[in-house]
Amino acid sequence: MKVWLFAAAMFAAIAAQASPAVESRYKSSCGICHSNGAGGAPKTHDVAAWQPRLEKGMDQMLKSIQNGYRGMPPKGMCFDCSDEEFEALVNYMASPKP
Repeated sequence: MKVWLFAAAMFAAIAAQASPAVESRYKSSCGICHSNGAGGAPKTHDVAAWQPRLEKGMDQMLKSIQNGYRGMPPKGMCFDCSDEEFEALVNYMASPKP
């Protein structure tokens, strides 16, 4: 539990300082569904909804993003995002509202 709390605090710190590039990518791709939960997507900044996904690890998260998951298409509408950008986007969406 302590590890999860530390990780959550780290995600919050990262998200609070989201770069304009991350926010721009979010708005043009992930935000289409994650801003409103379309198709069952976990909503942005809903920490409880993201927790079970993050517990599986970032490698599994990236695999789901690359291949698509349930209603999410492969690469989640960001066809030119790198794994590092996807990781930054996940951290942004999974963090508490700044």
